[in-house]
Amino acid sequence: MKVGLIVGSLRKDSWNMKVAKEVVKMFEKAEADIIDIKNVPLYNKDLDGENPNEEYTKLRKQVNEHDAFIFITPEYNRSIAPALKNAIDIGSTNPSGNVWGKKPVAVFSATISGFGAMAGNLALRQALVYVDLIPMQQPEVYLANIPKYFDENGNMVDDTKEFLKKAVKAFESHAERIIK
Repeated sequence: MKVGLIVGSLRKDSWNMKVAKEVVKMFEKAEADIIDIKNVPLYNKDLDGENPNEEYTKLRKQVNEHDAFIFITPEYNRSIAPALKNAIDIGSTNPSGNVWGKKPVAVFSATISGFGAMAGNLALRQALVYVDLIPMQQPEVYLANIPKYFDENGNMVDDTKEFLKKAVKAFESHAERIIK
């Protein structure tokens, strides 16, 4: 099984990317990598069609090469990170058909605020369900006040690693049930 992690924060020192880099190392039954979306332009039908934008083609190909996904998201104004919504739209408008359909997915969210990006997480889930991804329901992963999960050297603290390892293990089980 091949799992793609897609990070919604494009910031150079993104907390969500730091979480993703740790999560990639936690898989026991799957190969995992990060699908980079930072150079994907906003979806525009004029950039699609006979000669689609190179970044659209690259993203769709990467999605097709993965069996399952974990979206790691911040929250923007109580909603979805724009980069994630853009990636979802590009995959769902593929001329050959929706590249997301029937694949397992989980949403992990992290933020510097006290709510763990809960509203962004839940809004993202709506879009994922609409494009026919199959979300893991439990455990939910909300990391609030994210700096506290890393030590002064930038390493994730052990308690947080253990929590995320349990979530990754649950996701592997969820994905295996769906992929069979």
